[in-house]
Amino acid sequence: MKRIYFLLGFLLLILLLLPVFVSDYILGVFVLIFFYAYLGQCWNVLTGYAGPISLGHSLYVGIGAYISTKLAMDFGLSPWIGMWIGALGATLIGLAVGFLGFRFGLKGIYFVLLTIAFAEIGRLIALHLKPLGHMMGLFIDFKPGWVNFHFKGNLPYYYIGLGYVVFSLIVVRAIEASKWGRYFVALREDEDAAESIGINAFKYKMIAIGISSFLAALGGTFYANYIFYLHPTSVMSMWVSIEIIMRPIIGGLGTPFGPLIGSLLLTPLSEIARSYFTKAGLEGIHVVIYGFLLVAAVLFFPGGIFSYIKKILKPLLGSSKEI
Repeated sequence: MKRIYFLLGFLLLILLLLPVFVSDYILGVFVLIFFYAYLGQCWNVLTGYAGPISLGHSLYVGIGAYISTKLAMDFGLSPWIGMWIGALGATLIGLAVGFLGFRFGLKGIYFVLLTIAFAEIGRLIALHLKPLGHMMGLFIDFKPGWVNFHFKGNLPYYYIGLGYVVFSLIVVRAIEASKWGRYFVALREDEDAAESIGINAFKYKMIAIGISSFLAALGGTFYANYIFYLHPTSVMSMWVSIEIIMRPIIGGLGTPFGPLIGSLLLTPLSEIARSYFTKAGLEGIHVVIYGFLLVAAVLFFPGGIFSYIKKILKPLLGSSKEI
C-alpha cells in the first residue's frame, strides 16, 4: 500500500510541477485532459460501477453551466458558489430521469433512449430560450477578483482542472470502499441476484445517478468559466456525451483511474487530429478515427487499458488491490 501512495504522490508532484516545463499550448491540452477525465469519472460512477448506460450526461453538464452562469450574470453570485446550486438542479433532473427509467424497469437500450431524449429536450429548450442566449449563446463577462474568481489563461485552469480530477478520484475511492460501492458492483454484475440477497436495486441506482449528475454539473461550471461562452451545442449535444463516455470505455470502466488514462490517450489525439484535418479541409474525420479507436479498444482491450497497466505494475506494487 505504501508503494501505491508513493507512486501516486510522485505522479501528483510531476503534474504540479509540469507547468514550469511546458508551453501554454500544452497546458491548454492538459486542461481539456483534466476536464474530460473528470466528466468521464462522473459517468463512470453510474455506468462503470452501477451498470445503467447513459448517453445523456451532457444534459447535467449543461444544467450546471447555465445555472451557475445565470446566477453570476443576473445576481452577481460567484460561479464557484453558484455551481453547487447548479449541481442540485442537475441532481433533481437526474433523479427524475432515474425515477422514470428505474421505477418502470427500463433497461439496456430503452434506458439509453430515455437519457438521449432528456438530453435533446434540454438542448432544444436552451437553444430556443432567449434568457439563455437563444441561438447566439451566452457571452460571459470577465470579472477578475477574489469574489468571482475569474481567471484568464491556461495556468489557473490547469490547477483547477487538476483539483477536479483529484476530487473525483477521492470520491470514487470512497464509494468503492463503502457499502454503496459494493452494492453498485453487485447490481452491475447481476441485478436479479443482487435483489435476491436483499439489495434494493431502485434505491441504489437512484443514488448512483444522483451522485453522477451532481458531479457532472460541477464540471459544467468549470467549462463555462474556462471559455467564457456557453452554447447548447458546446455543452449539451450528443457529441459531448460521446466524448464523455469514450474516456472510461478506453481507459477502463468501473476503475478509478480508467477515465484519466483514457483522457490522457484520447484528448491529445483528438486535438491534434481536429487541428490537422481542419487545416486540410477535412473537418469531422477525427470522428471517424474515434470510431475506429472504439472498435479497436473493444476488440483488443475489452477490459480497458487500465487492466493491462495493472498487470504491468503488479510486480512493482505487489499483490495490493488498492488501485
